[in-house]
Amino acid sequence: MKRVVITGAGTINALGHSVPETLAAMRTGQCGIGELDFRDVERLAIKIGGQVRGFEAEGRFNRQQMSLYDRFTQFTLTAAREAIEQSGLEFHGELSAKAGVVLGNSGGGMQTLDENYRSVYEDGKNRVHPFVVPKLMNNAAAGHVSMQFNLKGPSFTVSTACASSNHAMAQAFQMVRSGMSPVMVTGGSESMLCFGGVKAWEGLRVMSKDACRPFSANRNGMVQGEGAGIFVFEEFEHAKARNAEILCEVIGFAMSSDAADIVMPSKQGAARAIAGALQDARLDASEVGYINAHGTGTAANDKTECAAVADVFGPHADSLMISSTKSMHGHLIGGTGAVELLACIMALRDGVIAPTIGYEEPDPECALDVVPNEAREARVDVALSNAFAFGGLNAVLALRRV
Repeated sequence: MKRVVITGAGTINALGHSVPETLAAMRTGQCGIGELDFRDVERLAIKIGGQVRGFEAEGRFNRQQMSLYDRFTQFTLTAAREAIEQSGLEFHGELSAKAGVVLGNSGGGMQTLDENYRSVYEDGKNRVHPFVVPKLMNNAAAGHVSMQFNLKGPSFTVSTACASSNHAMAQAFQMVRSGMSPVMVTGGSESMLCFGGVKAWEGLRVMSKDACRPFSANRNGMVQGEGAGIFVFEEFEHAKARNAEILCEVIGFAMSSDAADIVMPSKQGAARAIAGALQDARLDASEVGYINAHGTGTAANDKTECAAVADVFGPHADSLMISSTKSMHGHLIGGTGAVELLACIMALRDGVIAPTIGYEEPDPECALDVVPNEAREARVDVALSNAFAFGGLNAVLALRRV
């Protein structure tokens, strides 16, 4: 099997419009969660979120493109450009024919849906724009990335709720590792922060009205975010031959299904995914130094995840650092694992562990080192990124410092 490395990273999220901005915010424990600003927000019970501020799409895309790009696609293309520019790759000839894109997304063009439902049901219009369907479909972003960057190899979208990005990046990892493609552009995006998107989530009664406080005993729910995280996964020898800067190595992956409940997480399912990732990467549990947790800030998720980590790592669990950056940027649903992978790269490359901010009260059911409130400097050689989704779908990636 071939080695797989990451040679480019890009993002836009509530913490920043680029990777450097985002990592700087994570280092200082900034919070990107604030009051939501969109039409009819006053009708919502939940009025906070990790909204991307100051993003001017009109300055980035022309009028024709704007008619085709939902906000989640705009975020994806913005992050993809940063990642590909950092990688230094240009896609022509044989590389173009084999390179592809696999992205994670859950809600698709939610902004487009919201706008057009208003147009038809509230405003009484009988016609919608002819590009509504290609604008709102879940695979729109993958299609536009492939077209904009000349990626003619495997291209598709994975939609597995909150695990979408990790599942997508895993597919890209396996394609490069198997030799199917020398380069894959991968990650995920989401933009559900509109009236219809938030109103639907309110019905689940899992949302916080004031803050995201993962692992804290007084946590009271998740907070939604939006944005994108995109990466260039490249075969190691291919990257080495062109003297590419390597951010880290992807060394393993596993996924599992709880097969139990559509919304309640299972300790056993999460533990099997974590253990499977260690096995796939041929790691001993003691080699892992940091875990970027799924850590939503809901009572059920946090204690279940901590129990799964304790089961898999045994005594070493007490030596692990585990943090949830959702406390800073919110839960990006289908795009969340991609933005969170940046925290793993920061831990491996820079020796900086992103904190879990908003932590106020210890919870005996989450009795791990959750890196509360302040970033920490520590050498980390191996990191895991956890994603556990509605539907009982679990996906864990393993990465190594290079």
